[in-house]
Amino acid sequence: MKNKFVVVDLETTGNNPKKGDRIIQIGVVVVEDGKVIDRFSSFINPEINIPAFIQQFTGINDEMVADAPLFSSVAPTIMEFLNGAYFVAHNVPFDLSFLQYELDHCGYNSFSGPIIDTVELARLLLPSEEGFKLNHLATKLNLDHDRPHQADSDAQVTAEILMILLKKLINLPLLTLQRLKPIASGLDSALDDIIQTAITEKLTKVAHHDENLDEFRQLVLRKPAKILKENSPSTVSDFKGDLLEVETRLSAAMKGFEIREGQKEMMALIDDALLSNQHLLVEAGTGTGKSLAYLLPGLYFAKKTDTSLVISTHTVNLQQQLVERDMVILKEAVSFPFRSAVLKGRSHYICLRKFEQKLDDSLEQNYDTLLSKGQILIWLTETLEGDVEQLNLPSGGKVFWSEVQSDAITCIGKHCPWFSRCFYHRARTNAYGADLIITNHALLFTDMTQDHQLLPSYKHVIIDEAHHLEEVASDHFGIRTDYFAFHHLFSRIGTLETKDLLYQVFTVQEELGLNLDDYFDQLVTHIVNLKVELDDCFRLIHATVVSTVARSKSEVGKKSLRYYPHQMTGRGWREIQEVVLRVQMLLKDALKLKKKITDELTLEEHELNFSQTAILTAFKGFYANLSEEKDKLEELLLQYDPNYVYWIEVGVKGAKNATYIYSKPIEVSEIMADNFFNKKSSVIMTSATLTVKNSFNYIIKRLGLEDYGVTTKIIDSPFNYSEQVQLMVPTTLPNIKEVDENEYIYEVVTSILDIAKVTKGRMLVLFTSYDMLRKAFFQLKDFIENEEFVLIGQGISSGSRAKLTKNFKQFDQAILFGTSSFWEGVDIPGEDLSCLIIVRLPFSPPDNPIFEARSEKVKELGKSPFMELSLPQAIIRFKQGFGRLIRSSHDRGAVFIFDRRITETRYGKLFIQSLPSAPLKENSLEELLYDLEKWL
Repeated sequence: MKNKFVVVDLETTGNNPKKGDRIIQIGVVVVEDGKVIDRFSSFINPEINIPAFIQQFTGINDEMVADAPLFSSVAPTIMEFLNGAYFVAHNVPFDLSFLQYELDHCGYNSFSGPIIDTVELARLLLPSEEGFKLNHLATKLNLDHDRPHQADSDAQVTAEILMILLKKLINLPLLTLQRLKPIASGLDSALDDIIQTAITEKLTKVAHHDENLDEFRQLVLRKPAKILKENSPSTVSDFKGDLLEVETRLSAAMKGFEIREGQKEMMALIDDALLSNQHLLVEAGTGTGKSLAYLLPGLYFAKKTDTSLVISTHTVNLQQQLVERDMVILKEAVSFPFRSAVLKGRSHYICLRKFEQKLDDSLEQNYDTLLSKGQILIWLTETLEGDVEQLNLPSGGKVFWSEVQSDAITCIGKHCPWFSRCFYHRARTNAYGADLIITNHALLFTDMTQDHQLLPSYKHVIIDEAHHLEEVASDHFGIRTDYFAFHHLFSRIGTLETKDLLYQVFTVQEELGLNLDDYFDQLVTHIVNLKVELDDCFRLIHATVVSTVARSKSEVGKKSLRYYPHQMTGRGWREIQEVVLRVQMLLKDALKLKKKITDELTLEEHELNFSQTAILTAFKGFYANLSEEKDKLEELLLQYDPNYVYWIEVGVKGAKNATYIYSKPIEVSEIMADNFFNKKSSVIMTSATLTVKNSFNYIIKRLGLEDYGVTTKIIDSPFNYSEQVQLMVPTTLPNIKEVDENEYIYEVVTSILDIAKVTKGRMLVLFTSYDMLRKAFFQLKDFIENEEFVLIGQGISSGSRAKLTKNFKQFDQAILFGTSSFWEGVDIPGEDLSCLIIVRLPFSPPDNPIFEARSEKVKELGKSPFMELSLPQAIIRFKQGFGRLIRSSHDRGAVFIFDRRITETRYGKLFIQSLPSAPLKENSLEELLYDLEKWL
């Protein structure tokens, strides 16, 4: 094995050597036997000017390279270093392409030795890391990185990262290394020799067994911690009586900690509601500290009554935060032991049986699949939860995860050799008897729709982010299907010619000596016919919707059509119903054939080995899925329930079968009242935004709480909004209804740029339309000179909301464009964010099918849909958006509202009345910016 690693980092005038970009600095660090043995660095004269943004980025200017050597002068030194070595860089394609170009330019042979990319190596060996940029890894690994974007400093840090990663690699368990070796050979980095040397050394030495690891069926797992059972229930005092002691303990553990008055008030309310079996609504303003305010009394109640209390959040992120941050605080706060458990949807957990099978599957060996397999192998030696949220998979790894995630239909339960080590069943077992069970709204409602088979029995629940409850309930009590749901199923089953599920079942019946060939031939015929009919069905629906919907402005290339299954007549609809009936008949026949095959195989179940049992279970699971999709198609297109709204969405561009069919309950209030609130002793609902005009009436009606005598309370934010916020409405922006969209966007963009020059970026701009966001983003990009501001756009810049927010914080002068999910859940405290722009008031589009159906219902009752639905929804969303700016008592900033309806209409004033008290200024943009500059 070569044991010499030459770590190279280059600074350049741009990204492309073929377009004339050149090297301006080179840094080299030589590593041998786990130590740095040599270093070299030099500025390089590029013989061209360095662009201004590169000077700003690297701190290297034209003067610094004026007297530096040309690359040709240092090339012999570089070639000598690289002789017989691994070439190492953080993002090899960039550095190596420049180096090869310059070597070729000087008449030298290209480097042809092995390479190691520390980005790839970090992805493989640190599978749970959030990011893999050099700065991020340096911080996480506690390395000094004093001069980022200077080649000598970057090369040194890359060398230190390399040594840490190689040490981790060779210290992996022998079995993990043996499973990793064939995977690593398909990666870009040359790791074969390094892994083989580590394997050989481990085979020749006396094995050291790590007691924290468990070797089973050729995989190595982290052993779970044993759950300590309490011998007897703890004696717990009354929460209110213990509050002073709790505060003292927290103050000692976290210097200067003090329970705020609003927190104390909220704690007392929750304690009372739980003890008296009351439902409670609490709006807790930003900064109240609501997590601790419900966790403490909730824990005391659970311990005192020896019951499990469920805590539900809307997002998995908040679920993680409760576990990773708030549970730690809770342990410091109380003097008694307690147990908390996290339970997520089944698809969050890995199925070890599926992973074992897929690990040996060499059919799908694309790069992302290989990297995902390697990451998971290493992650299994570290994870106790087996939860995908801990993994940073490559983009293609999401497809691989869908093939190895746990699911109820293919689970073979106690017949599975992995059952005792199953992460999902472990999570469920941990939840039984836990004092606090932390879950999410989606699982809460999935549990309701699946006869309470997922969560342990509970009577008391605390719901955070409760303003999402209606929307999540509506999703879970609704139905949806699309062409791709069927396509995915047929891809799984395959044919007798492919090595997929049908072929595997056929092989099992052959091995058992059964003669079911005729059944299989018929089934293949049905599957082929079904594919054709289903393709026709969804294409026909697509074409009918496109021709029915008038040409209109289309948001992100989609058209939607509300329909009534029992009334659809005329051109296209009769043909759709005919083809759906044909599909239903074919599906029924296919399901009958499947039953005949599975019945025959089940008679021989005692003869099946583990692998054959898994195949039979997967086959049964496939048909359970197919049966479910068959029922959905029938309910959506051949049946009608007047309490539901039905609609179809089609992609105007792209596949002609890209058709999505939905139905949702028009109202969930009765369902919620009968199936949830009626069956629970106490439901505590909290959020920063539950009221409209300081009243809970809207949320009480929407959730069906009118008959429950629900207790309500508003806890004001402790922040001083009158000192911390300036609310500004520019009068110079036109009313959108008075100008065309292009003119309006131009005015919005020039205003954003003027404000950004005063606030130095640090700005979040919230849109209600993705189409407008896109147009404004690219127009602003054209207006910005010399890379003055970094623009980050949702749906334009790659990455999740969390990743975009993180990138925004990393740049001094950044502007972040967001819509939909960015109106809430984005947390950017401190100086990173000093300006928020709300482009339009966030009213729901009137043609949204659910909104349309609810409006009709309100009209039938003789009420105004605008006042009863549109306005309250928009105000709650507006309050969420406003809440992005001030996240701590030290934050200061301005909120600009570009929609003049807020001051020019009677209802507009209700938006302002729903906000915390902050000074409102209405003036020309020029005057407002003058005031803002002085204030900032």
